[in-house]
Amino acid sequence: MTKHKHQHDHNEPHHHHDATSEHESGTSPADVTEAEFLKKHPTFLSQQSRRAFLASAGAAAAVGGNFAVSFLRGDKAEAKSETLMAADMIRDAKKLHVLKATPETCFWGYFDKTQPPVMTVDPGDIVYIEALTHHAGDAPDLLMDAGVKAVYDKVLDRGPGVHIMTGPISVRGAEPGDTLMVRILKTEPRLPYGSNIAAHWGYLYDTFKKERITIYKIDMEAALAYPAFAYDFKGRPKYDKPGFVTAPDAASREKIKMKVSIPLRPHFGVMGVAPQESGRINSIPPGPFGGNIDNWRIGAGATMYYPVFNKGANFFVGDSHMAQGDAELAGTAIEASMNSYIQIFVLKDFPITNPILETDSHWITHGFNQDLNKAMRQAADQMLDFLTTKRKMSADEAYSMISVGVDFGVTQVVDIRQGCHAAVPKNLFVPK
Repeated sequence: MTKHKHQHDHNEPHHHHDATSEHESGTSPADVTEAEFLKKHPTFLSQQSRRAFLASAGAAAAVGGNFAVSFLRGDKAEAKSETLMAADMIRDAKKLHVLKATPETCFWGYFDKTQPPVMTVDPGDIVYIEALTHHAGDAPDLLMDAGVKAVYDKVLDRGPGVHIMTGPISVRGAEPGDTLMVRILKTEPRLPYGSNIAAHWGYLYDTFKKERITIYKIDMEAALAYPAFAYDFKGRPKYDKPGFVTAPDAASREKIKMKVSIPLRPHFGVMGVAPQESGRINSIPPGPFGGNIDNWRIGAGATMYYPVFNKGANFFVGDSHMAQGDAELAGTAIEASMNSYIQIFVLKDFPITNPILETDSHWITHGFNQDLNKAMRQAADQMLDFLTTKRKMSADEAYSMISVGVDFGVTQVVDIRQGCHAAVPKNLFVPK
């Protein structure tokens, strides 16, 4: 995340906030010059990132789908060269879709492989997508605008989970057995506030025996969040109703005694594809399809890989966060609505069984289980598989390297199915 000042609001005409592509709306980016495009996106990262952003559907045809994962198989210079070549070759394509979070494009609290897609894109396309927090009711005067309120008012089919998802997005050509590759290009908060609740599902609830909400002020220019005020939740016996709205009450909002500043880590807590199982699935536990992984590293500059279980993949996002620590100990992060630019690819020769995260410096595998020990074992098994099948190491060599060079962490302990992750640094591999 860059530390630029937020220079445009959510009513700017260039976003065309509906579930259409700019091709379909009659304002194709191909009709404007690059300079005009960049003028409309004044905060968009670096020049290299702009070039990646302009890359779209022609990339796979230009250099083959493998360019997207060439860094997994080759050296960094070669990967960079291929990626920039792809961006140059398809610069004129500029296929940008806009998916606004509305009552028609959001679903709440569940995953279901029969959920109909609200948009269809080609591999390599860019999607500007909005994600809404299910904690906007904690301070509706600060966390809700008209668009958020519309979803709260009109999406009444909720549960058994709690998260608001935007999508699904069908990707042409995605088939079971493929891998969906999702690059997060940019993120920005929708509103300058977020909520954290020390909840009844939090790890130390038995110590505190209450639920307390802390509202954070987001300073994008400084890339920091500051606690603004807090209050004890008393609207229900427990915070157990998705989308519960607490009316603002100045008398109950307590000032924060200790001044702290939290570095922003904007990311999606929930992101993934339609699950393999039939029926409505709770949005809280993560799984092989992704979902509520709650890894704070799934932010701008990162790439997620998901196994595809259904035709079209049916990709979705939700549960956006501005900051979170590993474990998400109290039950939540700084929950805040967020807008993002993402780019989606379909990989035909990169089979996986569990979500994999790639950052500039690491590859990260995940494990999920109600037993944290078993989640740890799954993360380790996934890392061993990654190193032997994708990096072509022997099992013995990989096992040794994992022990001496790979870091394991507790992703979260509050989502029913707990999570662990294993992170291997890319610089462990000596270039040929």
